[in-house]
Amino acid sequence: MNVLITGGTGLIGAEVARILQENGEQKPVLFDMKPLAQRSSDLAHPAEVRRGDLGSFSDVLDAVTATRPDTIYHLGGMLSLPSEADPPAALRANVLGTFHVLEAARLFAVRQVLFSSTLATYGLDIQEPVINDYTLQRPLLFYGATKLFGEHMGRSYKRKYGLDFRGVRYPSIVGPGVSTPGIAQYTSRVIEECAEGKPYTIKAKPETRVPVLYLKDAARALVQLGRAPLKAITTVVYIVAGVKPAPSAQELADAVREKLPGAEITFSPDPAIQEALDKVRPLDDSNARREWNWGPAYHQLEGIIDDFLQELRRRQQPAS
Repeated sequence: MNVLITGGTGLIGAEVARILQENGEQKPVLFDMKPLAQRSSDLAHPAEVRRGDLGSFSDVLDAVTATRPDTIYHLGGMLSLPSEADPPAALRANVLGTFHVLEAARLFAVRQVLFSSTLATYGLDIQEPVINDYTLQRPLLFYGATKLFGEHMGRSYKRKYGLDFRGVRYPSIVGPGVSTPGIAQYTSRVIEECAEGKPYTIKAKPETRVPVLYLKDAARALVQLGRAPLKAITTVVYIVAGVKPAPSAQELADAVREKLPGAEITFSPDPAIQEALDKVRPLDDSNARREWNWGPAYHQLEGIIDDFLQELRRRQQPAS
């Protein structure tokens, strides 16, 4: 089975490629504007990387023509703060890019497109105590708006052309190498900075709780969703949650100190960041659990930190 992964040299894309290789798909093709990165360069088998721009229909068509994929994992695009800083670029990458992927899939009879969306499609004005798949989506940021439009385009192609479109909405991703600025970036950076012997200041109150999902679970969720029987897929785009209940910033700091004795972690809440974090709600991912048996492998904070540190050590080892 041929597979194309847009955003394939990124953190989640490269992890999807790793999982596919472990399950016998030895040469997924990675489509990205960026060169081969650490996480994709140490795959078990050399990966083909096609350099291209999602905003260019000819680039996407060339990749699909050459690969003739059965499945496209569509993970490429601009993230939150870069999108907010440059809306025209985000429109090109996230909206036109998704349209180009869907249209190429239609033209070349690609069976399935798996889409990475985000909790940013919900915004920060939610009145209910919990976010689920039926919560009103009214994004505050331009990034969330582009991702929500991508969800709607995919549903349209599913209805009109029979494309097997499915997607997941990710919470804050925890993993080595997470560096894109964001209000919840501390969930990754506190581990990595302390592992490097650096002090770290969390710009949130100790009692702040943010839903998190470990990088490896984020990739596994998309692969697992793609392999679920079509007849089981009703909701189409799903929230996926990790540790429950979401750990507080204090619990995260304590867990890091336990694994890394001597870690220097302080709290200095930023009022603007805290205002947004205070509006974050717990997640209900029961549809994913019921329809395709979703459940995180890393469902405890301690397990996430252990694997995170192991990955950091592995990367630091010299190549043999």
